[in-house]
Amino acid sequence: MPGQTPRHPDGAFDELRGAVHDGMSTAELARTDAWLAGWQCFETGFYWEAHELWEPVWMAAPPNSAEAQLLRGVIALANAGLKRRMGRDRAAARLDRAAEAFLTDAMQRGAAMGLDAARLRSMQAQVRRESIDAI
Repeated sequence: MPGQTPRHPDGAFDELRGAVHDGMSTAELARTDAWLAGWQCFETGFYWEAHELWEPVWMAAPPNSAEAQLLRGVIALANAGLKRRMGRDRAAARLDRAAEAFLTDAMQRGAAMGLDAARLRSMQAQVRRESIDAI
């Protein structure tokens, strides 16, 4: 938690992030350790770390693709969870709305990367349950 708990060591995710590169197909991106480790972080409430791991995957996705929108959506959800936990509910609500728009667009355009609508709803519910009391 920024400003409240110790930060992970600098470079802790460099190896995972470094294995993601431009030119990878979306199927390859969905199998990267950065994408998969980001899920482990998200599901256990380590939202900052999930964002850090997913960012290079998003940056390597084809611009304006459905997958890029999907990645923007899950990153926004991770940030919403962090903001809600920090007691910044207005920022969390703004990020919730952004995530919803990105994810809706992505799913309507057929993005998958191993996700389906049920898993996305579960993620959104997890983030909405977060509060400053969860620390």
